[in-house]
This record gives sequence, structure tokens and C-alpha cells, in this order.
Amino acid sequence: MTENTLRVLVYSDDATVRRQVLLALGSRPHPDLPEIEYVEVATEPVVIQQMDGGQIDLAVLDGEAVPAGGMGIARQLTDELAQCPPLVVLTGRPQDAWLATWSRADAAVPQPIDPIQLASVVTGLLRSRVPAGS
Repeated sequence: MTENTLRVLVYSDDATVRRQVLLALGSRPHPDLPEIEYVEVATEPVVIQQMDGGQIDLAVLDGEAVPAGGMGIARQLTDELAQCPPLVVLTGRPQDAWLATWSRADAAVPQPIDPIQLASVVTGLLRSRVPAGS
């Protein structure tokens, strides 16, 4: 992360889902936040590698991804990373929010993605990563 950039990892095996997240959030989901640099990832091993690097400020994980779903990855990350950044899990439907709780994700957003809801959730979580006065 540079001083003026936040790094957001977007994981899904489906390029359409990754594109929907990027379009929903844009380059700056809120004027109070720095610009976002996206790291698009399609496989679990690359998610783990990127998160282990410690340069990710927030991750959006597709709970419906195959073969490794975002909820299982979220649980693994919270178990294994000492300083796990905030995690948002995209659920298949609103009723699956309880599964996101099991995954220890910081938030869950149902699909189809509501851009306003996703931006609100991500903005709230990213604010904790930005030093006051930035």
C-alpha cells in the first residue's frame, strides 16, 4: 500500500463476479478514503499467497467460488494470519449470512451484489485501515 492507495483483494473463480465487485466499488468508494488498487484472484493458493504477503487492506471473497469457497478461505485466514485484514464474504443469498458468521468474516453481502450495500460495508471496514487525518 502506498500512502494514497488501499489494496483490496477480490477473489472469485468467476470473472463476472470479480468485475461486478470492481464496478460496485469503483476506484474510490467514498471521498474520505484513498483510491483503491485491486488485486484480482481466481484461485485459493494465490489468495493465500497474497494475504501472507501482508500488503492487502481488505479482501472480498466469493462464498460461491469453486472449488474453494470464500467462507472456508475466510475461516482459514482468520485462523492463520496474526494480523488478518477485514474480510467481506459474498453469500449466495441473504439467508446464508449465518455461514459467514461461521467463517469469521467481518461482513457478509448477498448476491446479486447491491453496489450501495457493498460500498457501504467496504467503506466502513476500510476506515479502520486509514490513519486519522489521511
